[in-house]
Amino acid sequence: MTISYNHCNLPPWVISSRHFNENPQTIQLMGVREANRFLFQRLEEILSADERAVFFNDYMSVKFQLHQWEEQSDKARKSIKNSYLRFLRGWGMESNSIEGAVLKGWVESRIGLPPTFHKLKITDVHSEEYLVFAIDRTKGSARTNAINSQLDLLFEYSQYDLARRFANDRWLTLYRGVTNAEEHEVLEVISKTEQYVRLNNLSSFTDDMERAWEFGYTVWQVQVPISKIFFFNGLLPNSILKGEGEFMVIGGEYRVRMVTW
Repeated sequence: MTISYNHCNLPPWVISSRHFNENPQTIQLMGVREANRFLFQRLEEILSADERAVFFNDYMSVKFQLHQWEEQSDKARKSIKNSYLRFLRGWGMESNSIEGAVLKGWVESRIGLPPTFHKLKITDVHSEEYLVFAIDRTKGSARTNAINSQLDLLFEYSQYDLARRFANDRWLTLYRGVTNAEEHEVLEVISKTEQYVRLNNLSSFTDDMERAWEFGYTVWQVQVPISKIFFFNGLLPNSILKGEGEFMVIGGEYRVRMVTW
């Protein structure tokens, strides 16, 4: 799978590597925090995570005119109404949906990691399988206003909030239920219960091991770098994803340990 250029402070082959996951660094999107300096300065003054979330939603609404969709023409109304929240909800329903393609497309564009699975296993960006993904991504992106810029700010806010919640941590222990082995490329077998796998460029995890069993016959336990968490369900008011403890994680080479029931 070809790794492309990106829009952040580290090259994609570094971010995708097992070395990064075992020695994580901060991932910053170029220019996003600088262009939204007021937001992050104001967040520093807010102690409550819930109040920070409300302020962030309000900021996004104003910046991208999301609150004005009812006043627009039909075409513009649909574009504005289909905000980052719509795509998060779509992912929560089905990661191989059009909304899922847009989110995977954001990871490819900003982080430089192309998807390895979208409805079908993708082995090359010139393949027919990649074209299926690209068509869904294009359909989804056409429905909204500056969705990649919205997702840029969502990622930076997520990273900011995680740094405040887990100031002394570099990883979180998360779990993933696995049913379709084709979604993951096994890179190295360490033992009967541990191996290195290449995860899709965006994958769902949970912090609840028992809940992970609801989504697969096998459950993996993974030490996920906090810097590779794109979004988690406790970040914004109300549940957006299908599970309260769900985390959306940027992919690459991960060491996974199979959990026994």
